[in-house]
Amino acid sequence: MNKSQLIEALAKAEGLTIKKAEMVINTIFGSVEDALILGDRVEIRGFGSFKVKDYDGYQGRNPKTGEIIDVGQKKLPFFKVGKELKERVDSMD
Repeated sequence: MNKSQLIEALAKAEGLTIKKAEMVINTIFGSVEDALILGDRVEIRGFGSFKVKDYDGYQGRNPKTGEIIDVGQKKLPFFKVGKELKERVDSMD
């Protein structure tokens, strides 16, 4: 499911216009993004949590040339699935 399909599903499920559903989805995603930028953790009970993980720099290789390159430190968003969602997905056959 992509963002457009999510907007359509919300509009249909809640009887909203596409514009209103798009505003709701954009507000939710924007709020999660803003919280992560500030270094906050976002938890959605029964679904999972988002946080920012710090990764140390390391030496890697350019796969084309084999040249060793330094990869700097970075921060990346990380999602950890919640117990309830994990169980629901696992029970699907």
